[in-house]
Amino acid sequence: MSKTLLTLDFETYYDTQVSLTKITTMEYVRHPAFKVWGVGLQVDDEDPYWVSEDEVPVALQEFDWDNTALLCHNTPFDGFILTQHYKQIPGYYYDTAAMSRGWWPGLSASLAAAAKRCFPNDESMRKGDELINAKGIVDLPPDIEEQIAGYCIQDVALTYAIYKQLFEGYPQSELDLINLTTRMFCEPSLQINRERLTMYHDSQVMVSKELISNSGYPGDVLRSNVKFTEALLTDHNINVPTKKSPRTGKSIPALGKNDAGYKQMCSMYPEHKNIWDGREAAKSRIEETRAQTFLNAADPNTNSLPAPLRYYAAHTGRFGGTDKLNLQNLPRNSELRKCLVAPENKLLYVADLSNIEARMLAWLAGQEDLLTQFAAGDDIYSNFASTVYNRTINKTDDPTERFVGKTAILGLGYGMGSKKFQATLASGSGGPALEFSDSQAVSVVNTYRQTYYKIPLLWKRLENFLLISLKESHDLPYGVLIFRDGNILLPNKMSLKYTDLRVNDGNLQYVGRNGIETTYGGRITENVIQALSRIVITDAMLQLENDPELTVALTVHDEVVLIGPNENPDATMDYIISVLCKPPLWAAELPLDAEGGYARNYSK
Repeated sequence: MSKTLLTLDFETYYDTQVSLTKITTMEYVRHPAFKVWGVGLQVDDEDPYWVSEDEVPVALQEFDWDNTALLCHNTPFDGFILTQHYKQIPGYYYDTAAMSRGWWPGLSASLAAAAKRCFPNDESMRKGDELINAKGIVDLPPDIEEQIAGYCIQDVALTYAIYKQLFEGYPQSELDLINLTTRMFCEPSLQINRERLTMYHDSQVMVSKELISNSGYPGDVLRSNVKFTEALLTDHNINVPTKKSPRTGKSIPALGKNDAGYKQMCSMYPEHKNIWDGREAAKSRIEETRAQTFLNAADPNTNSLPAPLRYYAAHTGRFGGTDKLNLQNLPRNSELRKCLVAPENKLLYVADLSNIEARMLAWLAGQEDLLTQFAAGDDIYSNFASTVYNRTINKTDDPTERFVGKTAILGLGYGMGSKKFQATLASGSGGPALEFSDSQAVSVVNTYRQTYYKIPLLWKRLENFLLISLKESHDLPYGVLIFRDGNILLPNKMSLKYTDLRVNDGNLQYVGRNGIETTYGGRITENVIQALSRIVITDAMLQLENDPELTVALTVHDEVVLIGPNENPDATMDYIISVLCKPPLWAAELPLDAEGGYARNYSK
């Protein structure tokens, strides 16, 4: 049976507090004041129509939802209302906002913006200027409802027209990925351990209050670098240490808890331990806030927790967190992670690809010696550290030296210079804070570029190909990539796009998320590697989702989180690993590796 395509747009009550600017989608839809004013519907290519509030439940029950595909602009919102408020589960999800982000990454994905890009010369295909002020109106007067209905019908028709425009040539695998990520939100499989999460939240509140109180400073002073710096100088004659910003190179306060300067300051003034403890408590209240957000966002009856993922949040196609509930940056082994659990009689399986971007970089550059190390299962961080220090380095005995090798492998592959490398080590990000001299940093950078000499060559080649593609009218193949009109076609038929790419004063510039952005060989290479690695991960996700015993619940960077059976967990884990380790057809020689584990909770 062919699927019915239903284009849908709910119009809902809002006021100053019951608003998506204040609360999550989950809280909004479950709020006592929430109500649907009406809905705009369009079945396939028929004329759109409006259904008023009282008639909505009956109208929705008329559809065979197993054989109905839902189409909206920002489907997670409307889909969540449909699944959670009306208990209707569509067979498939389309989303023109997501498709817009995929087609034009980094640019606005609003309905108005998508319409202008799809129909640049057709002024009839524009979103209307909604000047209706319905805020706080519970029961719509007929005249206001008529206006809202008119705009809603217009939006529905525009959404369908945009879909028809974007659907042509959109890869099926990416449409399946939009469907999957929408399903993670609208049909959540993750749950919270509410009792444990509540206890954790309450303990965070109590401890923070006590430590902040004992510090002698209010929380706003402790949290602000500027105010904290001023207070220490004024009250205690303590000069706060500084560091170079890895991003800008400018001097900034070294007040991160892992900053070498901050650690030294704390050790120099042990008599002020109460202040240091208060500072850390005030700065780490994010855990308290996030725990409360998780409690509010989870269904109070089932404890299910939607996974809000923004498809194509990054230029390279990477996912991002959204809806005030960012599951993309939960610290490993944190208590907050452990409060996320599988449903009863199920297990939570977690697996991640090891060093996927470093492996992909070596493969695309043709750096055979590095690929051999990966294929052999070597510790590449220790191997490179051994080259730097001219002695054998291992993970157990030489953790500091190995960390230098790790920072180099993960950072220097995209053109990072010695100053930034030096600042990165000093920041203590991901490991111990290390002070390297200028000459030491230069030496490590040079050693990397000489040892893996094909990688710097890749930077130059990709930049040159991109430049040439601006001038040539034909495609320029480079391995699995195709350079076309200042963009890079990827193996999955999506493009790494550089909107309005041009050369300005010798610099490659394009219109990105933050306006005019400059790029170069190393950054282009990083974009390509992230995009290719993302394809490997998402293809594996789609394959795993097709297994009837597995449900993909979340993805975090190079990690996949699944709900699966509690019988024969070792066999299930082995299967998941085997899927992740299978290289794609377009990179058959890419050596992949993965690791994982399973538990009742998200403990990895």
